[in-house]
Amino acid sequence: MPKSNTKALIIVAFFSIYIIWGSTYLLNKIAVTELSPFFLAAIRFSCASVLIFSIAKIMKMKLSITKKQFRNSILVGFLFLVYGNGVFVWALKYVDSGFAALLASTQPLFVLLLMRLMDNKKMQPKSLIGVGLGLVGMYLLVSQQDLVANEGVLLGIFMIFTCVIGWSYASVFVSKADMPKNYFVATGYQMAIGSIMLLCASLLTKEEWISPLEWSADVKISMLLLITFGSIVAFTAFNYLLKQVSTEKVATSAYVNPIVAMLLGWYVLDEQLSTQSIVAAVVLLTGVYFITSRKKV
Repeated sequence: MPKSNTKALIIVAFFSIYIIWGSTYLLNKIAVTELSPFFLAAIRFSCASVLIFSIAKIMKMKLSITKKQFRNSILVGFLFLVYGNGVFVWALKYVDSGFAALLASTQPLFVLLLMRLMDNKKMQPKSLIGVGLGLVGMYLLVSQQDLVANEGVLLGIFMIFTCVIGWSYASVFVSKADMPKNYFVATGYQMAIGSIMLLCASLLTKEEWISPLEWSADVKISMLLLITFGSIVAFTAFNYLLKQVSTEKVATSAYVNPIVAMLLGWYVLDEQLSTQSIVAAVVLLTGVYFITSRKKV
């Protein structure tokens, strides 16, 4: 492929992981106003898995999976999609989408700490600075009296942090686990397994299931965008970038997504941006930058 075409694809791919992933917080916030969180996530990932397997079949990708890979996919599907996404969407009932995105941006911090605990990996000076700034940023976020005084906000914040920790553990686990070699196919299995567990969770919690025919236009559009762009297009762009540019550059999405989410939440949903939240965002995202820009050892 000519270099000019490759460069254009890289630009489009970065736009996808920056804007699309950043917008999923807003889209989930809109959808969860009408749909139950586990039901919402189950529909999203079941549809996405069908589309992924259809694309994989057309492209003649190998779809076979071993028993061990299947067991690992169950664990990862639960941590990524059932808890990491389903519970996260539930927490959006109590927390603004932009604020939730900022909390989620602490993932690189938790990944670093888990790697230290699980692999005894030594932290570099830049990483230590990043952890320190991250802790300060988190404190500034959750210590806002006007914000946490609202009913359910503290519970939402706590649950989001548990989601981030679960997602971070799964990220570390996947890096070493036996999974299908084709990452696209592996994601399809995780989404298929996760959607089944999400449907079970929805049934166990006795959520209300609403027919798509009864969804508002805003929810229908949000779900369509979450399925096609949030679950497939952005992931494909992410997978492409990992093969074309350095991992550190791809990781910049960790501190661009929250900014996109905050601006969209403010513009579309009239979510408030307090001065302390903006200061916390700058401190927190600077910390994430120090973590993701560290040199490999």
